[in-house]
Amino acid sequence: MHQAYDLPLEDWSQSALSICVVGASGDLAKKKIFPALFALYYDNHLPKHFTIFGYARTKLDDAKFREMIAGNLSCRLSDAGDCGAKMEEFLSRCHYQAGQYDSLEDYGALDKRMCAAEKRFKRGDRVFYLSIPPNIFTTVAASASSAASSKSGWTRMIVEKPFGRDLESSRQLATELYKHLTEEQIYRIDHYLGKELIENLTVLRFANLVLEPLWSRQYIRNVQVIFSENFGTEGRGGYFDQYGIVRDVIQNHLLQILALFAMEQPASMGAEDIRDEKVKVLRSMQTVRLEDMVLGQYRGRRVKGMSQPGYLEDPTVPPNSLTPTFAACAVFLNNARWDGVPFLLKAGKALEGRMAEIRVQFRHVPGSLYRDKLGFSAGMSSESATNELVIRIQPNESIYLKINNKVPGLGLRVENTRLDLTYGSRYQTHLPDAYERLILDCVNGDRRLFIRNDELEVAWEKFTPVLQEIEERRVQPEQYPYGSRGPVGAHYLAAKYGVRWGDHNSDDL
Repeated sequence: MHQAYDLPLEDWSQSALSICVVGASGDLAKKKIFPALFALYYDNHLPKHFTIFGYARTKLDDAKFREMIAGNLSCRLSDAGDCGAKMEEFLSRCHYQAGQYDSLEDYGALDKRMCAAEKRFKRGDRVFYLSIPPNIFTTVAASASSAASSKSGWTRMIVEKPFGRDLESSRQLATELYKHLTEEQIYRIDHYLGKELIENLTVLRFANLVLEPLWSRQYIRNVQVIFSENFGTEGRGGYFDQYGIVRDVIQNHLLQILALFAMEQPASMGAEDIRDEKVKVLRSMQTVRLEDMVLGQYRGRRVKGMSQPGYLEDPTVPPNSLTPTFAACAVFLNNARWDGVPFLLKAGKALEGRMAEIRVQFRHVPGSLYRDKLGFSAGMSSESATNELVIRIQPNESIYLKINNKVPGLGLRVENTRLDLTYGSRYQTHLPDAYERLILDCVNGDRRLFIRNDELEVAWEKFTPVLQEIEERRVQPEQYPYGSRGPVGAHYLAAKYGVRWGDHNSDDL
C-alpha cells in the first residue's frame, strides 16, 4: 500500500482527510465513533478539509444516514448557541456508501467518492475505522486496501479488539493483516488507553520526583487493577460467551494498564520508546497460573423487588455455558523493581457498582509509634491505616492518597483521611471521551496509545496456557449473586498473598 511522509498538523491546508467508518450502522459506530468525530469537529480539532464516510451493508442514502447518526450527537455545552449550526455543518460532511464487506467493486465506488472529495488538494489522507466483527477484519482490510487506498497520501486502519482469542489466532490475524498493511498502518485500539487518568499515568510517574523512590518493591506491598460493571450481558451474551471476561477485559485493558504503571522511564515520549518499555514489562511477567486465578459467573437475584436474570438465563447464552463473567488473578513481574510484589487484577459483570481504578497499597510503617499506644479511630484496623494511592479511572475521575492524620481537638486520635484531587472539582472542564483522543491520535500519526503487535503477542503468551487449561479441564466458575461483590474465592485469592481488596473498604464505595 502506498505510504507518504506525514505532514505536520499545521500543513493540512494542502491536504484533505477522509475518515471511513466500516460497520457504520452498528451500535459502536452510532453511540461512540460518530459522536467522537462530532466532538472533535465541534472543538476544532479536525483538519479544515475533512469528509466522513459510513460504509455498511444496510441500504441507506446520505439523508437517511445523517438522520441515523444525528440522534446521538450532542454539544459540549447545553447552552451553546452555535450547536445546531455546527451539527448541520458536520452532518453535511457525512456521506454513506452501501456495500458488501468483501466487494472490490463496492470499495471502488467508495474510492471514487473519496477521490472526488480530495480532488482540489495535493494529497488525500485516509483513515478506515473497522467497527466490525473480528471474523471479517482481514476480509475488509484486504478489500479496502486494494480498492480504496489513498494514491497521494497515507492510509491507516483502526482495528477494534478482540485481536484473536489466543496466541495462535492472534498470530494468524497479524499474518493476514500484514499481507495488506504494514505495522505502521495498523492502529490497534484499546479505548481504555484513551481515558484521561490512563494517559496521566506517565505524567504522574515521571514528572513527580517525590513518587519515584516509592514506586518499587521497597515501599509498595501490592498493586490492584480493578474493573467492575453493575450490569450483565442483558441479552447480548452471544458475543461475550465466545470470549469471557479474561479475554474481554483482563488480557487487554487491565494488562495494558499494568504495563504503563510498572514500566521503566522511556528514553523519550515517542511512541516506540514507550511501547518498548511496555513490552519489557510484559516479558518480565510470569505466565499466569490457574492456582492464582478465580473464576465466577453471576446468577439471578431479586434486587429491590426487581428480578435480575442470571448469565445462563440470557437467551443468547448456551444453557450449560462455563464462560466466566468474573475473574481475579495474581501476576508477578520478575525484575528488580517489582520482584515479589503481587499485582492483583480483577474484572467482573453484574457487580454492585461500576468502577475502574488502580490501588497502590504501601507497606506498614515499621515500628509505628501509633499502632498500639495511642489507638486509631473507632473501627480502624492497622490494615486500613496503611497508606494507599488510588487512581480512579471511572467514574468521578480522581487521584487520592490515603494518609494517617491527627483528628483536630484535645487529645491524640489518628484517622485515615484523603489528600484528594477530584477532577470534577479541580478542573472545570469537560474530559474528552477516550474515542475522541484515540481517533485524533490516529489522524495525527501518534501511536503512543495504540498497541504494537509484539505487545499483543507477549500478552497472549502470558495468558494462553491458563485459558487453554480452563477450557480443557472445563473449570466450573464459582456462582455469585447479581449485584454482589463477586465470588468469595476472590477474597481467598487476595488473602493468599496477605492482601485485602481495597475497593471493599466502606469509605471508598
